[in-house]
Amino acid sequence: MNKTANISPFVNEPFVNFSLEENKQAMEKAISKVKSELGQNIPLHIGEKKVFTEEVITSVNPGNLGEVIGYVSKANQPLAEEAMQIAVSTFETWKRVPPRERAEYLFKAATLMRERKHEFSALMILESGKNYAEADADTAEAIDFIEFYAREILRIDQINEIQPLTKVQGEDNRLTYIPLGVGVIIPPWNFPLAICVGMTTAAVVSGNTVLLKPASTTPAIAHKFVALMEEVGLPAGVINFIPGSGAEVGDYLTSHPKTRFISFTGSKEVGLHISKQAADTSEGQIWIKRLIAEMGGKDGIVVDETANLDAAAQAIVASAFGFQGQKCSAGSRAIIVEAVYDEVVEKVKELTEKLAAGLPELNYPAGPVIDKASYDKILNYIQIGKGEGTLLTGGSPAEGNGYYIQPTVFADVKPDARIMKEEIFGPVLAICKASDYKEAIEIYNDTEFGLTGSYFSSDQDRIEEALETMHCGNLYINRKCTGALVGAHPFGGFNMSGTDSKAGGYDYLLLFTQAKLTSRKL
Repeated sequence: MNKTANISPFVNEPFVNFSLEENKQAMEKAISKVKSELGQNIPLHIGEKKVFTEEVITSVNPGNLGEVIGYVSKANQPLAEEAMQIAVSTFETWKRVPPRERAEYLFKAATLMRERKHEFSALMILESGKNYAEADADTAEAIDFIEFYAREILRIDQINEIQPLTKVQGEDNRLTYIPLGVGVIIPPWNFPLAICVGMTTAAVVSGNTVLLKPASTTPAIAHKFVALMEEVGLPAGVINFIPGSGAEVGDYLTSHPKTRFISFTGSKEVGLHISKQAADTSEGQIWIKRLIAEMGGKDGIVVDETANLDAAAQAIVASAFGFQGQKCSAGSRAIIVEAVYDEVVEKVKELTEKLAAGLPELNYPAGPVIDKASYDKILNYIQIGKGEGTLLTGGSPAEGNGYYIQPTVFADVKPDARIMKEEIFGPVLAICKASDYKEAIEIYNDTEFGLTGSYFSSDQDRIEEALETMHCGNLYINRKCTGALVGAHPFGGFNMSGTDSKAGGYDYLLLFTQAKLTSRKL
């Protein structure tokens, strides 16, 4: 019997068109509802217990600093240890739950999230500073991850029964994929729902239990997801919600002997720190810890003289300034051949100057950056950029009671400049001139990262060369370098961009499992 016969095909969740008045009003209504619920105390989830702590993480709207999103209980090492022991004991029962039953929890969660899509997006708008389209895309991706991984575990379950091993007479040989154990999930703030949901559901649907430590700037939206999973009946202790300090709780858990794997998305520096910690063996540890890491990028768009220049300019601006450039996939470099350099630069300048900054809840195209540390860091890079290139537009803070920075474009930047080399993670674009398309590709490849890239051309031979030689995990032709879709664009990069894992891809769940061969003499 084909166990996959009743698995419906995966289809991406559609994006909402907010140019339609009814959709705009629906989002405004959701924002009003969420605003009426702000300022609540949010507990830790440790097994069946809801723990409120005296010390809290105060989540603040980065676009309106007087607005508190919530007061989130903050775990310490004793609470993290309690959560670890709960996760260890729960794993013994959860790993025996059939994959189809695990998948059903995810299907139910996707249905509920879809019904409440605008509420999830509205909370992200307020907590992370995303505009309507960016928040809606984040929620849609979260739904996609849930649906996709639920289907994937059913496919793997089917593979477990019919693995095409070489036949040996007189033996029954089977290869199956079994869960790893307890994992530490450390998601980022820039996709505070989608990536948090994707990392967590991939682990638990594979039969693991987890300790979820969300980013300290966006813990409320992570808790909304955890509460949803509790609502659909996921057994207590499968997901343990423990916000806390990276230095105190994060380091403690990544070094813990019972931690079997760490799934991390964030900066290169933190990822390398976790990698070093995971490599050390703690007393009582009986395995090599597995690390699944996505660590950032310095992504770029290459434009040659045969390209559609209007489309290229639009893609450059969308890639550089979507969610204020706070994406690991953001196109923070544009490398343009000199024959069309001036024309493309002027188009980019004009498009960028149309990006007005303001409150995300009013759906301005440019919102705030996430916090004061990011704000100061980005403004410092802008000062560096003023000494490394020609400031075309922006270059200063923007008005508003939040962390607003004008979308900023520097032209005539040298390939070895800091703003061409270092990940800024903000609304700053560096434009570099190349003599021809070959040099442009060389400049693109001259980076320690390798996450996303884009090449604009109408010459098929050049496109083929770019496909072969541009070294990154996700390469796009004649489109922006952001906006990977689950299932269609498995996402993850090379070099210092991470461990080459592909979120939303057909081999991703295998990272949360281990292969076991059984051989039975007949």
